[in-house]
Amino acid sequence: MHNMNRLLSSIFLCIATIASIAQQKADIMVGYDFSFRNWESDSILHSRRTLLASPTAAKYYNDISLWNDSLSSTPEGKEQLNQIIMAACITHSPDGGITFDTRKGPVKKVHNYIFSDLSAENIRFYDKFGDTQGFYDEPWGEIQWQLTDSTATVLGYECIAAQADYHGRHWTAWFAPELPIPFGPWKLRGLPGLILKARSDNDIEFTATGLEQTDRIMSPMYSPDNYRKMERKKALEEEEYFFNNREAIIKASFSGNVQFNYNTADRPKYDPAKYAAEPDYRQ
Repeated sequence: MHNMNRLLSSIFLCIATIASIAQQKADIMVGYDFSFRNWESDSILHSRRTLLASPTAAKYYNDISLWNDSLSSTPEGKEQLNQIIMAACITHSPDGGITFDTRKGPVKKVHNYIFSDLSAENIRFYDKFGDTQGFYDEPWGEIQWQLTDSTATVLGYECIAAQADYHGRHWTAWFAPELPIPFGPWKLRGLPGLILKARSDNDIEFTATGLEQTDRIMSPMYSPDNYRKMERKKALEEEEYFFNNREAIIKASFSGNVQFNYNTADRPKYDPAKYAAEPDYRQ
């Protein structure tokens, strides 16, 4: 009986620990403008990202993607999402024609999520690499920052600049010592203050646009079983292969019965040296 009580106590402790991890609350929510050079148009595009963070954990994501994935996690929600997207994206012309434009609706276009946890001493990166959904882990202390004398003011906070080489790019990040949270946008982490701005050597830039206190839950990944464990460099190789062979892959999946509204021969090739955030997978 004594052993049974000890077993039950252990089980309840494990359940409580799991529940605590799953229900981690954030202390701060930061919105970022993410700008990057698009490889197909060679133009600078902008996208919004959000960081939920506490001193020990963080979650980085795109709001529309999170909304999509939360609905898609249940059959009822998936049906509701399809109805919303169809209503927003379909246009009926006077002659009876129908057009479908995904730019008009809340369609998921961003696939990456990043979870950081100091207790686990790693970050976990989820994304869609070509046509494969996968994830991989990175050790927490992989970025080795060097502090500089440069400063900047972002959202009213005095920030100090630090520099580091990370996965084939040189980064400069501005962090706020007044905010003792060791996280930032994307995978950038490990400084003694929240990173409010960062820039790479190939036109990738993150700039905080808003910051507020919050008690929002950092909910775990929706449908994690849909993602397979991958190795980072292999995942990026698969992504590059898909970018440069997308039409052939799509045609093969539909037995060749696909027509594109552009000349596929004119589409540029993806050059990781110029466009990739982590070009070291080619080295």
